[in-house]
Amino acid sequence: MEVNFNALLTVVFTLFAVIDIIGSIPILISLKQRMGEINAFRATIVSGLLMVVFLFVGEKFLKVLGLDIKSFAVGGSIVIFILGLEMVLGMEFFKSEKDVKAATLVPIAFPLIAGSGTLTTIISLKANFTDGTIMAGILINLIIIYIVIRLLDVIARLLGNAGLITVRKFFGVILLAIAVKIFAENAHGLIK
Repeated sequence: MEVNFNALLTVVFTLFAVIDIIGSIPILISLKQRMGEINAFRATIVSGLLMVVFLFVGEKFLKVLGLDIKSFAVGGSIVIFILGLEMVLGMEFFKSEKDVKAATLVPIAFPLIAGSGTLTTIISLKANFTDGTIMAGILINLIIIYIVIRLLDVIARLLGNAGLITVRKFFGVILLAIAVKIFAENAHGLIK
């Protein structure tokens, strides 16, 4: 099996930017302080299962709703664009759950890691990339997620507040560009 490294890098960085595990470090640190400890393995496995299930069942679910991949990709690109705007402008358009009673699974695995933006992105990526490439991209991101959650305190100390803001804004710009690309590649077939 030949691996298209350019496609894999695009998928990895797209998911990395949407999941925004680095930008989530301040939220994760706050949750860790309230909960005492975050089970990195459990959070990673549950969020990974959600992503993989949506990768394979999400398209069938769309068909039940009478939608196709290109339509969902265009809709997803708009959501990705808004997520990018959130990161760049420092505003919150999508309100997230603040309840930490369910510990590691909610809100960390869902919606923080495998939230609507991530699941929308996975379906949007299906319009341009193979399932194998997307699976590999998900796996690479799950490894990164696990490492980041395990090393939360170290990463926060290394980056500092200014570093965290810079990283978040950088990936916000990348998300904006990716959203424009997905929109441009899929919108032309929808407009008649």
